[in-house]
Amino acid sequence: MAPPETINKENMNTSMSNLYIGKKVDNNPVLKKGTLTENKNLDNVLGDEQKVITDRKACEKEVYDAQKEPLLRDNPRRFVIFPIEYHDIWKMYKKAEASFWTAEEVDLSKDLSHWEQLKPDERHFISHVLAFFAASDGIVNENLVERFSQEVQVTEARCFYGFQIAMENVHSEMYSLLIDTYIRDSKERDYLFNAIETMECVKKKADWALSWISSPTATFGERIVAFAAVEGIFFSGSFASIFWLKKRGLMPGLTFSNELISRDEGLHCDFACLMFKHLVQKPSVERVTEIISNAVVIEQEFLTEALPVAMIGMNCDLMKQYIEFVADRLLVELGCPKIYNSTNPFDFMEHISLEGKTNFFEKKVGEYQKAGVMSSKEESVFTLDADF
Repeated sequence: MAPPETINKENMNTSMSNLYIGKKVDNNPVLKKGTLTENKNLDNVLGDEQKVITDRKACEKEVYDAQKEPLLRDNPRRFVIFPIEYHDIWKMYKKAEASFWTAEEVDLSKDLSHWEQLKPDERHFISHVLAFFAASDGIVNENLVERFSQEVQVTEARCFYGFQIAMENVHSEMYSLLIDTYIRDSKERDYLFNAIETMECVKKKADWALSWISSPTATFGERIVAFAAVEGIFFSGSFASIFWLKKRGLMPGLTFSNELISRDEGLHCDFACLMFKHLVQKPSVERVTEIISNAVVIEQEFLTEALPVAMIGMNCDLMKQYIEFVADRLLVELGCPKIYNSTNPFDFMEHISLEGKTNFFEKKVGEYQKAGVMSSKEESVFTLDADF
């Protein structure tokens, strides 16, 4: 997939009323919304619609100044946490900190027997979704390490990003452990662990996210929106498909870990929306909508064509509707109007925390504890050789 800054004529709304024409005022380019008849070089514009759109984007990038953003401007006090300046960001960090968990705390002892009872199509679907998840958390971390943590100068936000990196590592370990537990064939495991290279459907989603990390022209605000889409849209359908298994009483370890991870990712998405609200130079509503709608198309294709949820007994049309519902909710959080107006077709998802608002401790089982953090994999294996 082309990088974000590359204009895609098919995906872009090129109606005349939406074009922004660059005019000169005191030799400075000024963006003005209007009709093509307002432009003196009408023939040139009509002859090259693509150039108009490209020029508009170039002007937008030209006026962007990172030093005008309180989140990004140089902050010599960034090495010390107190006094807290951004209390809303700090509160979000403390919420993340209170929700810490590790892969050792998830009991997978019953999952293998369930796994062997699943139909081949169901095993294929689950293994490929896990392969996407295992790689995607690493991509999210790549963005946090290479871009956001280096750009953001606000201490409270840097605390959150640091903790998010740690939790994304836990997620990646958990998904890798699930694959390692369910898949016995070493060649198949290698195939799944290298999903970004071996699976075209996963590669397409990964390339979209990676292109935002490497983009030299995308603004911080655009990249905030893009990674809100990654964690809020790219993950949503796959989360829902795994919770579908929970509704059927299958794979308790997988579904519990999915519940913990979906809560974390919901919080990360909420944090992206909070950071967006602090921006002075926000992308336009049209640009935000374009980024979100592109993510929706990719996710819908992933779960209804490349890896159809019909393989586990879910309705593909309802999955498309659910992805649109999630996208609308994200758009509203980003201060934009809904574009799909879709309702939630999955009643079972009403009880799942995709917004990061559920009390973590209410989800813990009675024996939930952190004593197993340092235990080895062998100590967690079920055996019958104990003395009674």
